[in-house]
Amino acid sequence: MISAINGATLRGMVISAANALSNRKKELNDLNVFPVPDGDTGTNMSMTILAASGAVEAETSDELLKIADKLSSASLRGARGNSGVILSQLIRGFSKAVREAEEIDLPLLAKALKAATDTAYRAVMKPTEGTILTVARYGSEYAEKEAEHATDLVAFLEGVLEQQKIALAKTPEMLPALKQAKVVDAGGAGLVALVEGALSYLKTGEIVALSDQTAVATKIASAPAAAKGDIEFRYCTEFIIQKYRSGSPVDRFRSEIAPRGDCMLVIDDDDIVKVHIHTNNPGFVLEQAVKLGTLVNIKIDNMEEQHNETLDLEEPQEDDTPEKDFGFVTVAAGDGFAAIFRDLGCDVVIEGGQTMNPSTEDILNAINKVHARHVFVLPNNKNIILAAEQAKELAQKGVSVIPTKTIPQGVTALFNYDETCLAEENESNMCDSLSAVKTLQVTFAARSTVLDDQEITEGDYLGLLENKLVHIAKTSAEAVLEALLQNHATDAEMITLYYGEDVSEENANALVARLEEAYPDAEVQALSGGQPLYYYIASVE
Repeated sequence: MISAINGATLRGMVISAANALSNRKKELNDLNVFPVPDGDTGTNMSMTILAASGAVEAETSDELLKIADKLSSASLRGARGNSGVILSQLIRGFSKAVREAEEIDLPLLAKALKAATDTAYRAVMKPTEGTILTVARYGSEYAEKEAEHATDLVAFLEGVLEQQKIALAKTPEMLPALKQAKVVDAGGAGLVALVEGALSYLKTGEIVALSDQTAVATKIASAPAAAKGDIEFRYCTEFIIQKYRSGSPVDRFRSEIAPRGDCMLVIDDDDIVKVHIHTNNPGFVLEQAVKLGTLVNIKIDNMEEQHNETLDLEEPQEDDTPEKDFGFVTVAAGDGFAAIFRDLGCDVVIEGGQTMNPSTEDILNAINKVHARHVFVLPNNKNIILAAEQAKELAQKGVSVIPTKTIPQGVTALFNYDETCLAEENESNMCDSLSAVKTLQVTFAARSTVLDDQEITEGDYLGLLENKLVHIAKTSAEAVLEALLQNHATDAEMITLYYGEDVSEENANALVARLEEAYPDAEVQALSGGQPLYYYIASVE
């Protein structure tokens, strides 16, 4: 009979739990309700707990305090995605409750499980039942009730696990989407897998073997990756036009400058026009612009010289330039999107998004890399916002997390940044701007299922509007057109189409022609995002 857990035993339980969950990550990923190819709950939870188990395994001391502190710190920094962040909060609450003890007895274990649940619930602004939170709560409520008369830790944890399994089985009744998809909650299933692995070690003294461990590298890029001489259009040209007449159309201006460069963004906002273009003739662009209004905030950079200087640096150099007031970190997948965000002023672009959520530490490292007193972070994915918020709490400088859920929201937020405003005002303005843009995405069904009473066949093209399925199609172009129709895009002033790595420029331009015909009053442009998995991402303004 086991009556207490010491530091060495806790280490073995953590490693065994991490391995048990990692072995089932594909199974957990496949529980994704939405049939798009980005089911990543298993991957995120696995990488979060493996970061923790690695730190615990490397700790040479068996002191419970040191094991608990390593467990808490490493899981917090290694947290990926919403499921990973919630898991890190469960671990944080547990670790804080036990760190002052020499060993964990039954009453303390019950207290720690309650603290874990409470901490996780507090970390989520609007807790949803039928998730990992519910599974954790069922276990901790049982632990509180049974701690007074239980004597054997193994039997006690078996009872906790049984209650968690009961809660997991009930999740489809709590969330209709789970019931319709005929699956249980993936995060809750991951928590059950963790407890099973920990309990296995407690019963046998043997760590569950890790059958598969796939590392995911997160790239951080702050400069283009092209070789010398690969830049076709040399000058990154940015400025604002203050119109002579409010409401003046910009169609002619846009059509005049488009053939003279690439990566063009022309955002018309009644009184002003924000312009960005890569061109070999910025003078021509400026000449066309003054026909519309007065030019301000003109910025022209020679990208070839900047890039060649970067390539010539053999060793990292100390940044002795004065620290600027504001900097930007963003998350994006695809070379095209990375280039667009750098051109819009982002200091660091973290490569990530769907299927590849950066960790809290990845975001924190990016923040620290920016030579600025205050950093704005654009997650561009709802599954990255919580990790960004955790990085903000760990940062030693001012940080604002703008809760961008899509790439187009990130672009819009940057266009609403004003270098003359204070951080709080910029944060407010950037957040307010997000509602002005609608995001359309086209991907494919990773599996056959039923969603919102619609039959979906593996391989179907899915049109998503604001991350909600609005159309199932047989071609990607049809998915774009129908999703726009359901968005009532007849009032749209601008449609920007970012095409992915599996779409040719020719096909993207053909779709632009169809959109121009369908929406004659809207400005339509296509830019290469280079994103994986999503054929098109479009912004509608």
